[in-house]
Amino acid sequence: MPELKVVNPGLFASIQDAGRFGFRRFGVPWSGVLNPEAAKLANALAGNPLDSAVLEFFQNGLTLQLTEGVLRLAVVGDCLLDLQRDTRRRVFRSGRSVNLLPGDTLQIGRVNSGKVGYVAVYGGFDLPVVMGSRSTYLRAGFGGLNGDLLRAGSVLSVVATADAGCNHHLPVVNFVADRVESPPDGRPPRTIRLIMGPQEDYFTRSAHQLLLSEVYRISHDSDRMGCRLAGPRLEHDPDKGAEIISDGLVPGAIQVPGSGAPIVLLADGPTVGGYPKIATVISADLPALATMMPGAKLRFAAVTVEEGEDILRASRAAFATRLEAIEPLPTVCEPFADLLS
Repeated sequence: MPELKVVNPGLFASIQDAGRFGFRRFGVPWSGVLNPEAAKLANALAGNPLDSAVLEFFQNGLTLQLTEGVLRLAVVGDCLLDLQRDTRRRVFRSGRSVNLLPGDTLQIGRVNSGKVGYVAVYGGFDLPVVMGSRSTYLRAGFGGLNGDLLRAGSVLSVVATADAGCNHHLPVVNFVADRVESPPDGRPPRTIRLIMGPQEDYFTRSAHQLLLSEVYRISHDSDRMGCRLAGPRLEHDPDKGAEIISDGLVPGAIQVPGSGAPIVLLADGPTVGGYPKIATVISADLPALATMMPGAKLRFAAVTVEEGEDILRASRAAFATRLEAIEPLPTVCEPFADLLS
């Protein structure tokens, strides 16, 4: 059985999959990957079912070493890969799969646009299923590898399977995420669409206008639970106050506590809360917001429920096209093709 050792985990690396559903009434969030499409692309490149568990890593990248067996893995994210084999070294782009031999070390570099990337391994990680998912839920300490972040020295076992055939890649022209962009301050604000409510009546008309007209920034205090926004404060209706009787929450809900600073809830966010929610980010745009780098700018635009559904259908159709763009890599594109005989 192949074993993959974490040499350097970078920041907040963990095992995630499509999510843990059906348990929110017990206080268990969905968890799962912050960018489902990127994770599915990684699995497709590796030759796995699209909802298989992946390694989610953050901005600084990470380093992995294959200590036992042979392994095919795929990396998706805007980063470079540095593969070391014995005394040889090759650097190549992400958005592809690659074969590792025992002793190989793969350094996954800094993520240049967005803040997360994904590693999928052919055959999948050999980890227990907890409540229908292998996703790590850190606050409760279950799922993933012992319910914890990946640490230096962590070892991930991979389900032994037959050979997956040739490696695959996403052609750069079709792989928009594999593009180096300017720093957050140099980019125009990204438009994130939302549906107003369910407690928009708890806010003043001025708060509504600010939310839909001003520029916000992603705070450095953001994490997998929620994305804190820096920008104009949103004023609550003085007759209703800044609290409600606790009710249900979902990822994408924009809570506004008494401070007036909005918080967009993400995959590990709470399942109930007592702050009013002025709006909810649509499903199609939530991954983009969840993976924006600290300091990145955004604007909100309101849409109807029907428009949000149409946008989601169009997004899924576009993703299906991206999956179809995956193609085999010729042998000459292997990092150590010159060593093959």
